[in-house]
Amino acid sequence: MSVEFFKYKGVNFYKNILYSEEALNFAENEFQVLDDDVYIVTYPKSGTNWMIEILSLLRTNGDPTWSKSIPIWLRSPWYESIEGQSQIKDVVSPRVLTSHLPFHIFAKSYFTSKAKIIYIIRNPKDIVVSLFYFNKMICIYKDPQSFPELLEDFLQGNLLYNSWFDHVKGWMQMKDSINFFYITYEELHTNIRNSVIRICKFLGKDLDDSQIDLVVKHSSFNAMKENKMSNYTMINQDFMDQNKGSFIRKGITGDWKNHFTIAQNDYFDEVYKEKMKDLNVNFFWEQS
Repeated sequence: MSVEFFKYKGVNFYKNILYSEEALNFAENEFQVLDDDVYIVTYPKSGTNWMIEILSLLRTNGDPTWSKSIPIWLRSPWYESIEGQSQIKDVVSPRVLTSHLPFHIFAKSYFTSKAKIIYIIRNPKDIVVSLFYFNKMICIYKDPQSFPELLEDFLQGNLLYNSWFDHVKGWMQMKDSINFFYITYEELHTNIRNSVIRICKFLGKDLDDSQIDLVVKHSSFNAMKENKMSNYTMINQDFMDQNKGSFIRKGITGDWKNHFTIAQNDYFDEVYKEKMKDLNVNFFWEQS
């Protein structure tokens, strides 16, 4: 199966069953965003499925029945993918949809709607580590030959969806919009309950303490790892080889420290400083 890229408006996508120029053009120019939609937008491996689980539980006031009976990719389809676009017709409003698209090719209809976006940002060093293991499992993605090779591809933006730096800088243009909420993976990990309360406030969702406790409980790492509707063990083996790892792998922060050499960390910091110098935002992981 091909692992080559094609470009849509300068962005890398794999030539496989997930993406096509037609599907991406539809996502950008023809897809109709609804005013009560909520979009989870991330760069890959930033906590997307964790947020899907949280919003699934918010929808049911903490009751896990729905989350344990419907696969996570059907609860919140990727709206730019071929398969996701075929699944959206079955999503009941208010829809929660998911995307990895950069800002400049996101659905044009969003910008004239009242729909909301939750944007999750993760320490990019941990993203590199997560991508390294994830890409080995996904049969239709390029298998990284080595960690240093993937690290260089990441820093150069030579990956699916291009550069993390450009993705974050593009979307952070929206940071002052009332319909845009950003949160870091690290904040979710450090204080999930407070994060859930903040998300509820953004969405106008009124839950009592016991319901919030249920959302926290059933969106935990262990709960998701044990939930076959959320851990991707039901996915076709031709798509994801479970023998090469676990989709829900560690659920921790700072794992990059177990993989980066001192030289790699210094190099990464140098590139990060240069590329992010004009973004006046202090992220959670930078505050230590």
